[in-house]
Amino acid sequence: MPTPKDATEATCRAHAHVRASLPADTGADFENSRRGFIDTIPDAKSLNEAGFPVWDMGQFAFEVEGSEAPDTVNPSLWRQAQLNSIHGLFKVTDGIYQVRNFDLSNITFIEGEKGIIVIDPLISSETARSSLDLYRKHRGERPVTAVIYTHSHVDHYGGVKGVLTDDDLARGDVRIIAPEGFLEHAVSENVLAGNAMGRRATYMYGALLPRGPKGHVDAGLGKTVSLGQVSLVPPNEIIRRTGEKLVVDGVEIVFQMTPDTEAPAEMNFFFPGMKALCMAENCSCHLHNIYTPRGAQVRDAKSWSYYINEAIELFGGDTDVLFASHHWPRWSRGEVITYLEKQRDLYKYIHDQTLRLANHGLTPLEIAEEIALPPTLASEWYTRDYYGTLSHNAKAVYQRYLGWFDGNPAHLRPLPPVEAANRYVEFMGGADALLSKARVSYDKGDYRWVAEVVNHLVFADPANAEARHLQADALEQLGYQAESGPWRGFYLTAAMELRNPRPPSPTPRPGASGQVRALPAEQLLDSLSVRLNGPRAGAKRYVFNVSFTDSGETFLLSLENAVLHHARGKKSAKPDASLSIAKPAFAELVLHEKKLDALIAAKLASVDGDAAALADFVELLDIFDFWFEIVMP
Repeated sequence: MPTPKDATEATCRAHAHVRASLPADTGADFENSRRGFIDTIPDAKSLNEAGFPVWDMGQFAFEVEGSEAPDTVNPSLWRQAQLNSIHGLFKVTDGIYQVRNFDLSNITFIEGEKGIIVIDPLISSETARSSLDLYRKHRGERPVTAVIYTHSHVDHYGGVKGVLTDDDLARGDVRIIAPEGFLEHAVSENVLAGNAMGRRATYMYGALLPRGPKGHVDAGLGKTVSLGQVSLVPPNEIIRRTGEKLVVDGVEIVFQMTPDTEAPAEMNFFFPGMKALCMAENCSCHLHNIYTPRGAQVRDAKSWSYYINEAIELFGGDTDVLFASHHWPRWSRGEVITYLEKQRDLYKYIHDQTLRLANHGLTPLEIAEEIALPPTLASEWYTRDYYGTLSHNAKAVYQRYLGWFDGNPAHLRPLPPVEAANRYVEFMGGADALLSKARVSYDKGDYRWVAEVVNHLVFADPANAEARHLQADALEQLGYQAESGPWRGFYLTAAMELRNPRPPSPTPRPGASGQVRALPAEQLLDSLSVRLNGPRAGAKRYVFNVSFTDSGETFLLSLENAVLHHARGKKSAKPDASLSIAKPAFAELVLHEKKLDALIAAKLASVDGDAAALADFVELLDIFDFWFEIVMP
């Protein structure tokens, strides 16, 4: 099996150029990342019920603090990787504690009068539970009285059932607080487009890569994603306006709504009694993504900047400590305000300068090559490309205002990849001629060009191992050079899959379905719409009454014009069938895990009317293959 290669001389020269341009390292970030340390557990390891580690920082033991970056890792990313390796329970200030680097995100505990408020319970139940256990070991067996989701990304709610038991949920007295639009956008990002986004996330977070200097070292935002049980408990309190105040377990909280920033539904909040500001994921120790390579709605850089400025105006004068959902806090009012101001100006600069260049007629590709930060922003470690990059963020601003089309009619309707690839290869004189010229470019260190041109041959003839391996070699060097953790993940994962193609499967290999099962009934029905196979549905027309026996909810489900609709609280007088079923069984049915007749036989469902019509409808729902190809057709 082909293995990763060494860094080339061209890559080593690129790293030397980066070293010469880095800001001075005063050690302040390392001091801040350790400040308030209390304890940790060996390797921050969390195990699932089968004893498999869903999180293990021991895999990153090679990132020894103070060590020089290997030739195969960008030296700036190596420093960020060392910072993100510092894990454990930390005291932020009186009454506020964080567990950091037990998952991609931070979990924060606010001590109230009767128990604790949990902010952002990580991705996995296992890592959230380990974090809570570590907190309780040192701060006592305090019950969870509330959970706050800062925003709608899975690394901020997926581990909620690691901090809440079934008894907690049955009791119904735990406050679960989220910004307006949270559930809608959590479903949109993680379910409606979840299969494609999840597959691309395996590239972005280096999930498949070996841990090591030639593999995954860091995601910039944190180490990587945990691999445990993802859950979702819908909020029971919604924050709708800036300035809204709550007293939660005796703790006063003032909220700031920040829609269309790092997430479509997000909020910052301030604790007046502790003079502490939570900036959610709107400020972290790097340039964030305006467009995330895993795929999501393009974010609004202008709004992002505006809301950071509003936070300064609302809370800056009273803030003694700032903490967030990733990375380490900042202490002292002056440092906090300087940090917020530069983060504010970082996003506005990218927004304004992209549009300035667009109005001069530059295309997204041209803007991405020209844009550079001014010296006052470039001099900070927390504005660097560890997660987002100037390159793809500038393209994102362009896309938000002007869309994917750059105005050149040659790009209105280009040929699809395979058709274009065959023509490119023919124009270049065939496969052998293309490879010969590409090797010359590779030897010159022109890896971006090699990756672009050999990609055509790979798509024209994916069986051409020589082409795949040369493409992999070029992408690998680009990965070694990348300062961005996600870019490194994309490049190196692509190289791995080009060298070691995954065997085809005769059946779809779906990803995790945990979030689908956790969806409220209406969102579950909505998710079926994007799985309906329109060509197969054709001219079929169906009307079904659906009653969920566990919640008492009823819906009218209708199919016509190859489009699926649902309406809460409505019934048809003449349905094709009426289905009575509990939501968990319905999830099994639509996920193709159990057949309708088996559910009926087990008395988990009952049908009045044409059961065959209902069964036929279920067969019209696609099961997505999580492992679809990305770097090959």
